[in-house]
Amino acid sequence: MLDSYIPILIHIVVALGFATAAMLANVILGRAGKRNPTKDMVYECGMVPESTVQPRFSVKFYLVAMLFILFDIEVVFMYPWAVIFQDFVAEHGPGILWSMLSFVVILLFGYIYAIKKGALDWSR
Repeated sequence: MLDSYIPILIHIVVALGFATAAMLANVILGRAGKRNPTKDMVYECGMVPESTVQPRFSVKFYLVAMLFILFDIEVVFMYPWAVIFQDFVAEHGPGILWSMLSFVVILLFGYIYAIKKGALDWSR
């Protein structure tokens, strides 16, 4: 049983050894960076920064980003389900269809709620 874990252990040892060797080579062979006021500026694109404060983002941006992640994860859960759907129905019946349908209906209610609250309306 433990023989099956030997390749994983070898992989971990090789990965740690490579990371350690790369870090040591960087310290030994690398040059120390020279610092000056121009390099320490906020932007190195040739433009002098006009202010030190970052612009404020609207809360709407974060709300839309969270909704995007929520509905994107829905697709991530649906893909493996779609891959095994036909084989699973042949063996166990249509129960898998109803479980996914309930999942989609719950997310549909969440989507309708977000639309009614105006979460996706950029003009507000």
